[in-house]
Amino acid sequence: MSTRRTFFRQTAAAATGALTLPQFLPETFASPIPTADAGLKSAAQWAQDEDFWSWVKSEYTVSPTLLNLNNGGVCPQPKVVQDAHIRFYQYCNEAPSYYMWRILDQGRESLREKLADLGGCSPEEIAINRNATEGLNTVIFGLNLKPGDEVVLTKQDYPNMLNAWKQREKRDGIKLVYLDLNLPSEDENYLTEQYVKAFTPRTKVVHVTHMINWIGQVMPVRKIADEAHKRGIEVIADGAHSFALFDFKIPDLGADYYATSLHKWLCAPFGSGMLYIKQNKIRNIWALLSNNEPDGPDIRKFESLGTRSFASEMAIGTAVDFHNSIGSARKFARAHYLKNYWMERVKDLPGVKIHTSLKPEFAGAVGLFSIDGMKTSEVDGQLLNKYKIHTTGIDWENIHGVRVTPHVYHSPKDLDRLVVAITQMSEKQALASKQKKS
Repeated sequence: MSTRRTFFRQTAAAATGALTLPQFLPETFASPIPTADAGLKSAAQWAQDEDFWSWVKSEYTVSPTLLNLNNGGVCPQPKVVQDAHIRFYQYCNEAPSYYMWRILDQGRESLREKLADLGGCSPEEIAINRNATEGLNTVIFGLNLKPGDEVVLTKQDYPNMLNAWKQREKRDGIKLVYLDLNLPSEDENYLTEQYVKAFTPRTKVVHVTHMINWIGQVMPVRKIADEAHKRGIEVIADGAHSFALFDFKIPDLGADYYATSLHKWLCAPFGSGMLYIKQNKIRNIWALLSNNEPDGPDIRKFESLGTRSFASEMAIGTAVDFHNSIGSARKFARAHYLKNYWMERVKDLPGVKIHTSLKPEFAGAVGLFSIDGMKTSEVDGQLLNKYKIHTTGIDWENIHGVRVTPHVYHSPKDLDRLVVAITQMSEKQALASKQKKS
């Protein structure tokens, strides 16, 4: 136990390579976790090691009273990331134009390498930006499309992305072909076939959400991408909810373009993101915020953001180190274990319906449930007002329910609180329905 405590309490900061920084700035994490049994347990065994996860929880500064189960929106940062962010911010304020542009800006290349290593790709395929929306908009508006070109997407994709495509439709006369998926699904063939059936000789792009945020559905991106590439169709993958949660490498998806928000599962500072583009595709995408070579082959053309928060950008490195200290396989196993922990305890309650798969290949940490006879807003409102549990209500297209997203800083005891709340609401609603019938 002392080794874990010592490890997690080590001073941490962003990866700034060989930069010479003042003594007060934190240094980087070491890894991996120095535990005697680190290599002897499976990820599934680690997922239930409450002793280990209690120390992980101690590294977060989350509220002890409000139970935050809406990590699908944005995740809190562990204290080491907060500290790194604050210290870099203070450092910048000593002489902003000097320390930001002449010192911290040099750290982007080593940070790019660190993100590429986590993503399993070349640093020359990674651009650092502010969120998945910015990254995906860069691709959506940067693609060379002409009137009549078709794009296949679904009604269950993220609104910001749908709106971006609608703008291109309105401005450029492209044609959007919408799928309306029946979810949840545990049939990869069904999901893949819906896309393939929509492909025509005019289809130029398919937009696939790796994990659909409303319901936690994991999509078979690789199968869809392989079918698309057979037909010369390019593939965009929305990875806002998958990077640093699922144990995978970006090239495994087979997508040409991929973007994510690092302030989600990586727990990096708010407003940090990453864009991946296959190296041979970079030249095909016009820079959203132009530079001297907007149609060039250098991934850095997508980083012409002007003045931005160098402090939050550099602290991304600390978030990567903290993530690596846990490990991708352990992290996903724990997140999935926590999701199933609460879902299995409420799935047979009267009126309770579960709308997310219990199988790890079809779902991650996100779970959606509903209670018969209660509006989504009623369930979500009661959880917050009566039980002080923060979730988010989903009423989008054919998906209706309350989304619950635990994180690695939660324990089964935290989720017992949710189970009690759902049980009481279910019993109350069942009694009310019975009285109404009588």
